[in-house]
Amino acid sequence: MDEQLFFKRLNSLCTSKEVLYFLSSLEVMSDSMASGALQKISELEVDDNGLKNPALLENEVFRALCFQFEFESSKLSNTGLLNALQALIKLRIDPQSTLMTSLLSESEERLGRGQLTAEHLCALGESLLELEGPSCATLEQIVNHMQERDIKSWSPREIVMVYKILEVTVREGKQWQSLLNRLNGVTLRAVSQLSPNFVSVILNSLVALHQTRAVLLVTALCKHSVQHVPYFTDHELVNVLEAFLYFGQKMQIFTEALERHVPKSIHTMQPQTVSKVMQYCCEKMILSKPIFDAVAEGFISSADRLTTDQIAAYVIPFGTLNYLPPSASSLFGKLETVLHTRLRQFQPHTLLNLLHSCVLIQRYPINFLPKIFSPYFLQKLQAQPPGLNRIVMSQLTQLFLTATLECPFYEGPKLLSKYQVKAFRTPQSSLDVHLFKRVKTGLLDLLKKRIYFASEVSTPYFYVVDIEIKLDEEGFVLPAAQLEEVHRRIALCVDGQNRFCAHSHNLLGEEAIKQRHLQLLGYEVVQIPFFEIESLQNTRKIADYLHKKIFPCTYG
Repeated sequence: MDEQLFFKRLNSLCTSKEVLYFLSSLEVMSDSMASGALQKISELEVDDNGLKNPALLENEVFRALCFQFEFESSKLSNTGLLNALQALIKLRIDPQSTLMTSLLSESEERLGRGQLTAEHLCALGESLLELEGPSCATLEQIVNHMQERDIKSWSPREIVMVYKILEVTVREGKQWQSLLNRLNGVTLRAVSQLSPNFVSVILNSLVALHQTRAVLLVTALCKHSVQHVPYFTDHELVNVLEAFLYFGQKMQIFTEALERHVPKSIHTMQPQTVSKVMQYCCEKMILSKPIFDAVAEGFISSADRLTTDQIAAYVIPFGTLNYLPPSASSLFGKLETVLHTRLRQFQPHTLLNLLHSCVLIQRYPINFLPKIFSPYFLQKLQAQPPGLNRIVMSQLTQLFLTATLECPFYEGPKLLSKYQVKAFRTPQSSLDVHLFKRVKTGLLDLLKKRIYFASEVSTPYFYVVDIEIKLDEEGFVLPAAQLEEVHRRIALCVDGQNRFCAHSHNLLGEEAIKQRHLQLLGYEVVQIPFFEIESLQNTRKIADYLHKKIFPCTYG
């Protein structure tokens, strides 16, 4: 039968039984026809759970087909040989069988003689990865042959396969950076042709290969991934998000694509994918209300099926980014129920991170604080990495301070002083030096002397006040060093962009709780956000702005 007609008929068949019946009607087949038939059978018979019908392997026509490959391997074309090898691996044929050893031996001989094209090298590499894994010694030989080829003419499939092979050979300690540089250049020109799967695989390989210098390629792939967001599988989307995180990429158009995709797909997405989306938003400080609202709804309906790490991944970003969704009461009601039933399953640090994130947005885990402050739990925290480092002790201190200031009815155990820090210092609380300098210059113009305000003042309550101004009973400004007759204290919070969610005027949870606590401790908190000052052109205008903010009663 003519090959073109054969493949047309073969592709129209829907079951392996139909394929075998069709093959039995033919007297003669070329090796490419026979390998094509094997590939068709593997496509029909193999799914995520393996081989659907193991009895197929005992079928007479199937066995005859295999016989042809086993005893005539040396006469096969490269395409017939390698396509058959891929199909038989997919069908879970025993790697130690004479059929498989014959095909593998013939493939490796042709590799050694340099008879394989780039396409065939990729097909053999794919088969060996599937069959033997990254420890296969022949993979290095394949890469050596690849280096000698003109990679400019490679297809996207060949490019992807080489990345996968390089990924595992580099893990084995081999260095192929010169080949990688050429490959990265070729891939950059082919980005627009890449499918969702290919984009995901290449980004995953670039992460594994630490290609931090391939900035143009990474940026192009990330931009191209935007149009594929609705079509990525869960696994592919996780790979893409990991690449965005690893390479420090953040694109508004990608966030917008996620905002369209996640709410529609939240009830079918795998929990690990949702967790990765929330990790991406949290680390990039992206407060996306469409995503967060959808995740809250997803948590309410699926929390009982989540692992403890996934529960934390879903919930912690709400506290970090200081956001309560419309379904907040149901969300935190569900969280409390889950904690009551599964508290012992949580790792100590996961539980602390989770409860700390709740207090940032005024959701108080009163019923669980006795456990957190118990000596036994604190010992467990200390025993597990990262132990009782400064961040962990800051979280414990802030939980204790919240119980003291915001939950006066709490009568459980207190946090021992040895577990408390003297001052909170987080990356988000650090000062914007340029903004701070402008505010101090404006204050000096307003108050005339530097003695009337103090900067970066440590309080007895763990918080550091950016700028403190003291007033007497009549409202006059006192020297900052004066301790007597202080009637009011004003805390100026000089909030740079790093204290807000990205592209937003929404304070981060850490800064919101600080300002809340300072008020409860008796300070008059005056917020000086970057977006109110950045448009002010000179010191006089800044001083005028500060006068209106700090002393509104005397302004004008």
